[in-house]
Amino acid sequence: MNNFIFNNPVKLIFGKGQIAMLSEEIPDGIKIMMTYGGGSIKRNGIYDQVMAALKKCNCDVTEFGGIEANPDYSTLIKAVNICKEKKVDMLLAVGGGSIIDGTKFISLATKYKGDDPWDILIKQAQVEEALPFGTILTLPATSSEMNNGGVVSRRETKDKYAFGSPLTYAKFSILDPEVVYSLPKRQIANGIVDIFAHTLEQYLTFDNKAMVMDRWAESLLLTLIELSPKITKEDRSYDDCANYMLTGTMGLNGFISMGVTQDWATHMIGHELTAQKGLDHGQSLAVVYPGTMTVMRKEKKEKLLRYAYNVWNITEGNDGSKNADAIIDVAIEKTENFFRSVGQKTRLSEYGIGQDTIDTIVGKFKSANWNIGENGIVTPSKVREILESRL
Repeated sequence: MNNFIFNNPVKLIFGKGQIAMLSEEIPDGIKIMMTYGGGSIKRNGIYDQVMAALKKCNCDVTEFGGIEANPDYSTLIKAVNICKEKKVDMLLAVGGGSIIDGTKFISLATKYKGDDPWDILIKQAQVEEALPFGTILTLPATSSEMNNGGVVSRRETKDKYAFGSPLTYAKFSILDPEVVYSLPKRQIANGIVDIFAHTLEQYLTFDNKAMVMDRWAESLLLTLIELSPKITKEDRSYDDCANYMLTGTMGLNGFISMGVTQDWATHMIGHELTAQKGLDHGQSLAVVYPGTMTVMRKEKKEKLLRYAYNVWNITEGNDGSKNADAIIDVAIEKTENFFRSVGQKTRLSEYGIGQDTIDTIVGKFKSANWNIGENGIVTPSKVREILESRL
């Protein structure tokens, strides 16, 4: 197991009716900007609950809606300018991972002393101060509500970059599982794949001798597999929604990454599919992950076998043999079938994506000299193999 220092300062407020607790977390009389997306919070009743709680705080509330899925830099800069103009004291993100990611960037960029906030993304420019923020989660998937990372797109240049800072942990995050009742199946499907992939990125590398984290990761994967047929139905129970929401948070809040080497190659390749072709994040991961497993099977052999045994209960190949490659084949097949079972496509051709897009993505990896994955084992040529295996 690797050495590590763990710190997660986010106050998690979980359960039915907990949005009302917002009034106890916001200082009285401050200037606050509430960020959200396309307006679904006004249709499902969450907006009214939030505004009722903020009214108790006597806050001066500025609303900023319209943050996209895969938040766009140009949109976020508009929010930054408003924050500076109105001297906003705090941010409140009401939404899923994209809204929270975007709000994290707004919190950094508002206080950034440099000339160009884009440097926060492309140069990992250091920010010494950030606006504080809280979150109300409406879409479980990314764990952005309890981690310090985010991803921002710039559609005009077809770029998508991750960022993180010790300053971008939320002061608090409120999670009410009842918000899951109204989520459309597409968002549920994306969330399931995203959580599953987050967990694999931290688990499916090599044996770090981190027994606790391995078993914790396996329990999250097994929970998702068990919940998926229940949570993709329209009639969802509270307990299923609660377990799904908590699985999403635990998938990427730092708990299962303690002392282990992580991958994230699939995410970086998936980001490029989103940037180039507009795929949802979950859609891109469902396409790429089986390819990563296939192409990197030699390097990940030990963990793939453990994944086959402990997650899918696979002890032999489709031909009845105990051969390791045959067992890994079945594990990859089970993974792809799982993604398809929740409604995801798993092939580039199903999205009309072909060789030209692969060439563009590989060219970008080459020009940036990106070797990704654990210990840089996924080279641009491996990226090509992974994507071509998904045609």
